[in-house]
Amino acid sequence: MGCSKRSESAILLGFLLLIFAESVVGRFVVEKNSLRVTSPDSIKGTHDSAIGNFGIPQYGGSMAGTVMYPKENRKGCKDFDDFGISFKSKPGALPFFVLVDRGDCFFALKVWNAQNAGAAAVLVADNMEEALITMDSPEEDHASLKYIANITIPSALIDKSFGESLKKAISGGDMVNVNLDWREAVPHPDDRVEYELWTNSNDECGVKCDMLMEFVRDFKGAAQILEKGGYTQFTPHYITWYCPQAFTISKQCKSQCINHGRYCAPDPEQDFSSGYEGKDVVLENLRQLCVFIVANETKKPWVWWDYVTDFQIGCPMKEKKYNKECANSVIESLGLDLKKIEKCMGDPNADSDNPVLKEEQNAQVSV
Repeated sequence: MGCSKRSESAILLGFLLLIFAESVVGRFVVEKNSLRVTSPDSIKGTHDSAIGNFGIPQYGGSMAGTVMYPKENRKGCKDFDDFGISFKSKPGALPFFVLVDRGDCFFALKVWNAQNAGAAAVLVADNMEEALITMDSPEEDHASLKYIANITIPSALIDKSFGESLKKAISGGDMVNVNLDWREAVPHPDDRVEYELWTNSNDECGVKCDMLMEFVRDFKGAAQILEKGGYTQFTPHYITWYCPQAFTISKQCKSQCINHGRYCAPDPEQDFSSGYEGKDVVLENLRQLCVFIVANETKKPWVWWDYVTDFQIGCPMKEKKYNKECANSVIESLGLDLKKIEKCMGDPNADSDNPVLKEEQNAQVSV
């Protein structure tokens, strides 16, 4: 009987994680930039491309180059040096944008190999007809950490049909020149750069959480200076999932969700019998959102950076301090109105929508 129950729990957990994963993959906002073909005349035009989640896009600027499609190693999964291929342009010539095919290896590895061969940018042609997706960095892949941080060139995913048009023109002997334009990638209708950070308060999810926390700590000073000077407008976001209606009364959903399964996060230790629960993460994510909302009302949105870094340092899971009491002490130390924040958070046990988290889920949907 015990084995049967464990098997049922494992199947249910796997099913829930699959649904959660599918809901997230299909609902992230894809950051796009414009790619304009300037020659040859036969394929002139402007196309969307999805900015890679690594490397350094030239936000606010543009870059012109000549597209090269290698005769060998067309997926870019191996060192181009092994094939005697170089993408270094001659003095005075346009830099080379390397076109590679999707498949067989991580997006980031393709870009890294092309960069090492002298490419100025990389275009990855999709291998199926689908909506553009964000090329993400490998998750929890320690080997990739050696090169991801050193990728300095921009990259973009293009759809299959556009990729085929580029290949056809190149194979026909045409020089294909394109212009990558990031000027519309960051909105700035009032002369301020507006940007968003999708984050998470969970500090026990491995390499990605460590990298995120390090980024927040390192970027905090610059972010606050820019915000105080009126140069930027920053908005934090937190990803949430929902529990399928059929499982809202299950042990898994009750431990990972608040508001009767409407807003969930994975169990930090993936162990439902001990340690922190997913709903603890959801509550802290909600608290951090409300810290931002209340700080923004006082015209001091940059205080959010103080709160999240102080909470990371003073209230870590490993020291069993990831809780309401520790969070409240940080809030009070920053002079924020604790009652306003608690009112903003609402009742996590209510069988109704939470306006703050509902807005976050809506923001996850591609528009």
